Amino acid sequence: MSNEALDSQKYPIGKFTAPASYTQQQMLQWIDDIKTLPGRLHQALMGLTETQMDTPYRPGGWTIRQVVHHVADSHANAFIRLKWALTEENPTIKAYEEGEWALLPDYKLPIEPTLRMLEGLHLRWVAILETLDDDQWNRTFVHPASGEVIPVRKLLGLYAWHGNHHLAHINGVKF
Repeated sequence: MSNEALDSQKYPIGKFTAPASYTQQQMLQWIDDIKTLPGRLHQALMGLTETQMDTPYRPGGWTIRQVVHHVADSHANAFIRLKWALTEENPTIKAYEEGEWALLPDYKLPIEPTLRMLEGLHLRWVAILETLDDDQWNRTFVHPASGEVIPVRKLLGLYAWHGNHHLAHINGVKF
């Protein structure tokens, strides 16, 4: 498989690129992407067999089941990072080894509890996002691995992309 073909399987909607400036329309779209992700995931997963759930979305990639559990873990971390940024002054967040997490036994469990977890998590996340003012959108946290200072508005865009990115992995698998 060529590098270009592998990249298109790894990043079916392209890599996230933060915009130079953030528009109200884009921010509202990202909030809607986060709001609707649990339902869109549920729809994409409907009717898949256990064998299909344990099929990687690309050679060397995670299984569909692992992707679902990863989205929940990743978005739970993003939600906590948002809360830290809103309640502490430029906190340094905790990074985690997502590849190692994907090997833990809970990534072999059925996806239904994880989908319910995502529904509740996204409901709470959107309840906060829909109330933020300009000062709150500009609050930041520091990522310890890169040292990057990340504003809340970039976190929003990144995780709207992240959900759509993994949804595209699931929708891209043809059985």
